[in-house]
Amino acid sequence: MQKIVGKILKANREFGLIEKGDKIAVGVSGGKDSLILLEGLARIQKFLDLDIEIIAITIDLGFEKEEDHKTARGICEKYDILYIVERTEIFNIVFNEKKQEKNPCSLCSKLKKGVLNTIAKENGCNKVAFGHHLDDVVETFLMNLFIEGRIGCFSPVTFFSRQDLFLVRPLIFVEERQIKKALKNLNFTVSKSLCPKDGDTYRETMKKFLMEKEKSDKGFKKRIFGAIRRGNIAGFGFKN
Repeated sequence: MQKIVGKILKANREFGLIEKGDKIAVGVSGGKDSLILLEGLARIQKFLDLDIEIIAITIDLGFEKEEDHKTARGICEKYDILYIVERTEIFNIVFNEKKQEKNPCSLCSKLKKGVLNTIAKENGCNKVAFGHHLDDVVETFLMNLFIEGRIGCFSPVTFFSRQDLFLVRPLIFVEERQIKKALKNLNFTVSKSLCPKDGDTYRETMKKFLMEKEKSDKGFKKRIFGAIRRGNIAGFGFKN
């Protein structure tokens, strides 16, 4: 975890993700990325003099079980962090058989973000943190290139003017393999996704493509990430 905390602090120096007085809502899905993000930010809050406050928010889509939130609750209890589980009917809305949603992942994501941002604002937060990591950056870039024929990616920091909220991604310098290693070392239990689309998305296809390319051409992933930074795509440029 020490290396991951270091990379969170590096991202903060590069992009100004966390500032004194921030109240940050961490979006916690129960998956590995959000749990490690929560642990990392909790350590920064406790041991570094940044004067920030953290809360954790889980958007229950409608099919989760209480035990799915066990690890997140444990982290929050350890660091005395407020943990909110918001029950929703998003699953039923997205997979309504009568409507036959053509792009359920996109709709689900929009609905989750909308609820998360609303809960964050209701609790006085000025920022929301997501667990997107370096591999997610590269995968998203390649998906935009291959599917839409455009150069683009999500940003380290995004401002939602309508809700007066910043979305920050503190794990963008962290590789997925490092997250998996930290998860194992901390003995965290990850909730298995019950979504019928889990593992059957274009992102999963791109993830497998990237893994195969990395095996046959070591350093492929980091070269793509370097190109994203050198091109200053979506604000990923190097600090002057």
